[in-house]
Amino acid sequence: MKNIYKLSFIIGMLAITSCKKTFLDLSDPTKKTADKFYQNEQEIQQAVSGAYSSLQDHVNSQYIFAEMSSDNTTIQLDPSDRGQTDRVEAFEFWNVTATNANIADMYNQCYNALYNINYALAKIDGVTAIDAKKKAQYQGELEFMRAYYYFNLVRYFGGVVLITQPLATSSDAFKTVRSSEADVYAQIIKDLTDAAAKLPAKSEYAAADLGRASKGSALGLLGKVYLTTKDYAKATSTLQQVLTLGYSLVGDYASVFDPNNKNNSESVFEVQYQGGNNLGEWSNFIYIFAPRGSEGAVTGFSTSRPQGWNIPTKSIISEFEPNDKRKAVSLKEGYTNAAGTFVGIPFINKYNHPHTIVGRTDDDWPVLRYSDVLLMLAESINEASGPATAYTYINQVRARAGLAALSGLSQETFRTAIRHERRVELAFENDRWFDLKRALTIDQMTALLNAHGQAEKASPTVDRGGVPFAPTDYKFDGYEALYPIPDRQIFLDHNLKQNPGY
Repeated sequence: MKNIYKLSFIIGMLAITSCKKTFLDLSDPTKKTADKFYQNEQEIQQAVSGAYSSLQDHVNSQYIFAEMSSDNTTIQLDPSDRGQTDRVEAFEFWNVTATNANIADMYNQCYNALYNINYALAKIDGVTAIDAKKKAQYQGELEFMRAYYYFNLVRYFGGVVLITQPLATSSDAFKTVRSSEADVYAQIIKDLTDAAAKLPAKSEYAAADLGRASKGSALGLLGKVYLTTKDYAKATSTLQQVLTLGYSLVGDYASVFDPNNKNNSESVFEVQYQGGNNLGEWSNFIYIFAPRGSEGAVTGFSTSRPQGWNIPTKSIISEFEPNDKRKAVSLKEGYTNAAGTFVGIPFINKYNHPHTIVGRTDDDWPVLRYSDVLLMLAESINEASGPATAYTYINQVRARAGLAALSGLSQETFRTAIRHERRVELAFENDRWFDLKRALTIDQMTALLNAHGQAEKASPTVDRGGVPFAPTDYKFDGYEALYPIPDRQIFLDHNLKQNPGY
């Protein structure tokens, strides 16, 4: 298990804070200008650590964009508190506009992180007091993270501003244009290819460095990129390389997410957190996801006030096959309150583990798991040539879940089986929105989501406390498969063009 500690990393003035010995260790508190900072390996390591730390900020909110906009999760309304109507609720009901503050925050966070990554990459070549192999590793880690950010951005927004070098002046930031999706994907592929060549395998890292991006991380993400761009031959060959790197499925599905089993044999890449202390690196997913009013019945702390976001829908609950071992790990269909009464409001259980300080959990966030690699490989093989040789990969995942092996499917019915398996295996890991966009046409996605919306309107997963649906709720139009560019970005940079429909 590795701990990641926060680095406040501001180009122009680097505030460097010390914690304790891990791969994100920083020096004693100082302040240095950026031009004088990148002088040796220790300072390069600190810059890379800052990039890792920013990943926490990124994944903390991804459930809003990648789960709540899908058919996987919904919200528990509090009729007395509708302050998030135009922020979070908008994603559930597909009422997102260019003024949405969560869109703006996510967009800004991505580009702030990318600026720091680009700056570090530009400076690292000039550092001579560092072993060449170690320098290549740091470059690979930064390239992996840059690719990860751009991969999310291009899937959320389509073509985006593509910057791979530090801007010469601040005014240059207001003269940017959106690159095509093809150009963004080309850069992502370049970064991940370079990263895979430079990074060590996970098994080559010392125990103190587990949690860093590895060769498997880069190849696994690259395989997902090729699958997304429908280059099935390259997806297959790239994902097959991951199979040779020593990963394996953890025998017990629950153990995959246990904080005592971080960076396990199935973990290809996960964002690191640390709870149980005051170092500011804790996660708090269960406090966001547990039902309002559940208090200590879910979190274990009676003083907690969970938020009731990202509630599993009736749709995802019914998706699990009978006797699927993953269901009880992934979600609970309710809780028993302090009075001994069962309350039938479902909640995500995957990130619910004992912890010692209220609000400070130790759960990492899974970005890429070996089961995902197996399912992607099955999908790419089926798309290229049908399911004949794809069963071995999907059936490994099903066997762990206690389910019967599949056989005798057509290419189309295998597609349906893959979508089902990915939905339940990767439930609540921020994959559903992207999977729908990749696997379905816009018309198919529109039909699926509108059918889901009508079902929720007719029989909501969670009682709405008398709040009626608005006429615009649960009406998905195809253009909403892309999110709007934040309006302030377009105001500041008139070269930017808005996505159609917004």
